[in-house]
Amino acid sequence: MSSKSSRKTTTDAAPADARRADLPERVAVGRVLRPHGVRGEVVVEVLSDVPDRLAPGRRVMASWERRPARTLAVESSRPHKSGALVRFAGAVDRDTAEELRDALLEVDRSEVPAAPEGTYYWYQLLGCRCRVDGEDLGEVTDLVEDGGGLLLVVSNGGRQVPIPFVRSFLKEVDVERGRIELDLPEGLLETCASGS
Repeated sequence: MSSKSSRKTTTDAAPADARRADLPERVAVGRVLRPHGVRGEVVVEVLSDVPDRLAPGRRVMASWERRPARTLAVESSRPHKSGALVRFAGAVDRDTAEELRDALLEVDRSEVPAAPEGTYYWYQLLGCRCRVDGEDLGEVTDLVEDGGGLLLVVSNGGRQVPIPFVRSFLKEVDVERGRIELDLPEGLLETCASGS
């Protein structure tokens, strides 16, 4: 998933607070996949839990790897099997919709509502340092949904360890300070670690 995703995940650990300096200024709320039809709509993969994030009248920043970012206003939006069908102001046909392909749709972090107690946005977990029994395990560099739940991908040098983000493995989650204290079963690190 995107490192700027505003998707939430839940535990019973410490409440979230986003005061770290390494947090992104903008948070991804969607990605334009492709045009849909001939009237300017695009299929958007929704990366936000905020129900009206792509409601008519809302504004998002569209950014691409090799093109300048620009602000888009949502003109219409409706559910779709792949996320949402959205028409942005100025997209009147398939050609203008095609110009939006692969855009990452973002909002300022200040527009992201506070996560309920015991839940965390993905962007808050990314960059956290993980510790086990007082020893540094590494930094959360990715988050993966594997069908059985969320995995934190913790990297340290060339070693990567996928760790299930479950209550029973968490001692403390302090996103304000960028720290996650873990209580892992014996042998998990050796079994799951990979050198990449």
